Amino acid sequence: MDRGKQLIGQSLAFLDASERASRAAPLNRPVLVIGERGTGKELIAEKLHHLSQRWSGPLVTMNCAALPENLIEAELFGHEAGSFTGASKSRQGRFEEADSGTLFLDELATLSSAAQDRLLRAVEYGEVTPIGASKPISVDVRIVAATNEHLPSLVQQGRFRADLLDRLSFEVVTLPPLRDREGDIELLADFFGRRMAVELEWPNWPGFSKKAIERLENYPWPGNVRELRNVVERAVYRAQDPEREVDKINFDPFRSPWAPLIKMDSEVEAAEFDAAEEESETGAPAAAAPYAKLDTDDFKASIAEYEKAVISNALEKNRYNQRATAEALGLSYDQLRHAMKRLQLNAEAT
Repeated sequence: MDRGKQLIGQSLAFLDASERASRAAPLNRPVLVIGERGTGKELIAEKLHHLSQRWSGPLVTMNCAALPENLIEAELFGHEAGSFTGASKSRQGRFEEADSGTLFLDELATLSSAAQDRLLRAVEYGEVTPIGASKPISVDVRIVAATNEHLPSLVQQGRFRADLLDRLSFEVVTLPPLRDREGDIELLADFFGRRMAVELEWPNWPGFSKKAIERLENYPWPGNVRELRNVVERAVYRAQDPEREVDKINFDPFRSPWAPLIKMDSEVEAAEFDAAEEESETGAPAAAAPYAKLDTDDFKASIAEYEKAVISNALEKNRYNQRATAEALGLSYDQLRHAMKRLQLNAEAT
């Protein structure tokens, strides 16, 4: 039940990247892992380490974007006591910690120019000099680095050292995004769904409905496998009946009738996808041409259906914020609530 240690896939794109990593693993050479967020770069780094002759040594991970620029060098190379303000005692850097093992540098492209200079020396000569020290320390470390940036472009822009890129790119493993891994979405969804069912102590795993699988496969997955895992686990967690297939998928957990009207850019894609799929998910009438199929033989029913379609369309446009919808329709809040109750409209998005 380890949440983050599995490399799972059967698509040719995934298997090709995995095989490339396997072939490079036994060699004592640097490897660059390139891929979008959530594609499994750290898992590939672990694979490179555990299939190498360094498997019994340490695997040390450092996210280069997680620390302020003025602390990166101290974190990588260590420092002596009193070498800068706050350095009350000496501390080993990540290179020394990873001696005889592997150092995984995530978000490599965020390294400052000064840190790149010192990293180049460490890679070329196998030695590091802690900040404030007068003598270098020899280290035996294999570098695996990852980024979602196109490093050759950064070299052309003067933001990354060309000679450092040359040293680190003995092998480059580029991980395919989930949208290009044919057949893997259903496989991964089933894996994450089964695991969540076990965590919830369900007696068995009912699986996903055909409609749910179709929605999962049609979604573009900007967050890749990490996002898929969250969406699947949320869907299983929110399912009401462990004996029935999981049918409802929610790609945007922030979507709510009470959410602020200002939407963050990171929410746009999932929210728009949810809205586009809403008709197939809920069976609600489409907003476009809402009165095209009205029964003109029943005047009252036709008027009610038209009114229901107008309010539904206005609710969707205002992201199910009822006060904003009432204002857009020229109604009071109480008038809108009364109309929704009379027309049996849901009070929130489904």
